[in-house]
Amino acid sequence: MDSATQMLDALRPFLIYFALVMLVVIAMLGISYFLGQRASRPSKNTPYESGIVSVGSAHFRISVHFYITAILFIIFDLEVVFLFAWAVAVRENGWAGFIEILVFISILSVALFYLWRIGALDWRTQTQKRQLRGVHGPGGVTNIKKPQGGL
Repeated sequence: MDSATQMLDALRPFLIYFALVMLVVIAMLGISYFLGQRASRPSKNTPYESGIVSVGSAHFRISVHFYITAILFIIFDLEVVFLFAWAVAVRENGWAGFIEILVFISILSVALFYLWRIGALDWRTQTQKRQLRGVHGPGGVTNIKKPQGGL
């Protein structure tokens, strides 16, 4: 046997599987096309979610802080995957792996501290920050007036 026939024999199960998947997909699309309803009603293209008819626009502004926090969550969540993989192979890694994971965690800690210091984790709006500055004076002193005459 030459190499081309050996390669074809090795790929035969994959090709059969691919052909069966394509057959199922085409059959499902064809059956839904022939059995599906073709009636056009005014309410056909209106948004419908969980039995609640939508009111208003779906376009509204979301603060960029939400996206920053979401991205940070994804980044730090992926770091947990690396930590888990290290924990699975901790005995095989030895001291070199331990030192590497300490460097890795140190870099993550420095990054988290930096993000905290620049305010990337602060969800307050500008109005809330102004109100907070009005309540807390220099040195963290609270400027809330106490009622007169009581304890």
